Amino acid sequence: MNPELTLTTERVDDIPVLLTQIEHMGLPALINRCFPPRRSWDGLDPGWVTSVWLTYILSRGDHRLSHVQTWVDKHHHTLEEATRQTITDLDWADDRLSAVLRLLSQDLDWQAFEGALSRQLLRVYDLKAETVRIDTTSASGYWSISQGGLFQFGHSKDHRPDLPQLKVALSTLDPLGLPLACDVVEGHQADDPLYIPSVERVRQTLARRGLLYVGDSKMAALETRRFLAEGGDHYLCPLALAQCPQQQLAAYLACEAAQAPAAITDAEGHPVAEVFECSETITAEREGRSTTWLERRLVVRSLAQAEAAQKRLLERLTKAEAALARLNERGPGKQRDQDRAAFENRVRALIKQHQVEDLLCVACQEQIEQRTVRAYRDRPMRIQWRRRFWVHVERAEAALAERLAGLGWRVYATNDPRLGQAEAVWAYRSQYVLERSFGRLKGQPLSLTPMYLQRDDHATGLLRLLSLGLRVLILLEFVVRRQLAQEAATLAGLYAGNPKRATARPTAERLLEAFQDITLTRVGFPGGRHYHLTPLTALQQRILCLLGFAEEIYTRLCPESLKPP
Repeated sequence: MNPELTLTTERVDDIPVLLTQIEHMGLPALINRCFPPRRSWDGLDPGWVTSVWLTYILSRGDHRLSHVQTWVDKHHHTLEEATRQTITDLDWADDRLSAVLRLLSQDLDWQAFEGALSRQLLRVYDLKAETVRIDTTSASGYWSISQGGLFQFGHSKDHRPDLPQLKVALSTLDPLGLPLACDVVEGHQADDPLYIPSVERVRQTLARRGLLYVGDSKMAALETRRFLAEGGDHYLCPLALAQCPQQQLAAYLACEAAQAPAAITDAEGHPVAEVFECSETITAEREGRSTTWLERRLVVRSLAQAEAAQKRLLERLTKAEAALARLNERGPGKQRDQDRAAFENRVRALIKQHQVEDLLCVACQEQIEQRTVRAYRDRPMRIQWRRRFWVHVERAEAALAERLAGLGWRVYATNDPRLGQAEAVWAYRSQYVLERSFGRLKGQPLSLTPMYLQRDDHATGLLRLLSLGLRVLILLEFVVRRQLAQEAATLAGLYAGNPKRATARPTAERLLEAFQDITLTRVGFPGGRHYHLTPLTALQQRILCLLGFAEEIYTRLCPESLKPP
């Protein structure tokens, strides 16, 4: 090879797509407006530092500060051409990224920024605000606990009660799950008090009332329902046992409306649930002021949940019968009780262990047995008498039938008179949209856990940064799906090993993965240089078209090649 030639390669991949999407959302300008840096800030402004860092996180699935500078150095030309900014090494040092996290951790500035961003996205993407979902999650890590700090022991949703955690409350807009408000609080806080602040944030952002707020049973606290009803909003949430005990549910199931529940079917017409409705007048007091409203109680039975619960109950019942039957067995190694009370205690313990107390009729009986002990050496033959206990078991068929019929029922509460019964059932069943956002936030590609930060303000800033990344993914996905729906078309080629498989609902992760292995090559020679970019495939061109992005976001990475005269 000619020693005067230099060859440089640079991975481009999905970087132009992510930066174009981030710029289309208006993030750089809005961050600069809402988070003004200190006078000592030099180099690239906070908006573009945050945007490029966010691109790194989404492209690499890694939020560690220490890896960003090396990554930027390897993609220097791509980043400068895509952002049209001058990039220096100092812009990506750990202290500069830490400064970005401290900016994002300022509560008042963040609330103003998040509200402005949500209003801007609703306008740019023509989104209608009708239904908002609210839920919480926790993130555990090997952090140090300090009094009054963010990291505390609490009820862990990661099933790691041995680790300190922080808690995140997320409010999202249906149907795409776009975050409207993200709150980071101490890990030991209960979930119930977090809903009202989230609702207040959404109200300030959207400046609208009459929205439907959907949440789980923790949103069903009386104070939260009162706050929503008094403020002119609607709610839909299942009632926990504290709000609707078993006796109340039994009363609903015994009422006349329960005799003819309405069937709920899926898109293929298969029955999935049945529902009937009752109503209650609710009164709540707050600071000496009483609020009264009419609450609809939708009593819903999930057929799949009922079938699974019935199967589990019958399995427990069968195991309990088998365990009781073993008490009647005789032989070596079998325990023998010396008195009736000890035997009856064993019977009651087995019934309680399998949770079938009211479903079995048991009768403990006693029998005197005669046993002949043969003669041996100098001991003569003798007759031995001993007591033997055994249990007779029968199923309580009437109680069992009643228990089986009562499985799978749950009570939903709503104050929305416009909401149909089927709409309410499907609205709550779509709660997985929010869980999917939590999955992205805590797993790939945002990778909240494990978190390698120890300071509270840095952790808060990082969570807010990742919530921006969640918005980027959701909007990328939403735009492509909406365009495919308008064209009544599908997209093929996203699935490795099955290129003909097509989908009308591609995920953002697969869309970005389609841009892997795009490489920019620069050949330098005396007096000139030449650029070569991997040609875009038909699939990549199609995705750019669906997103509304021009191919120029890639082709501009190749400036005019300079040749010697």
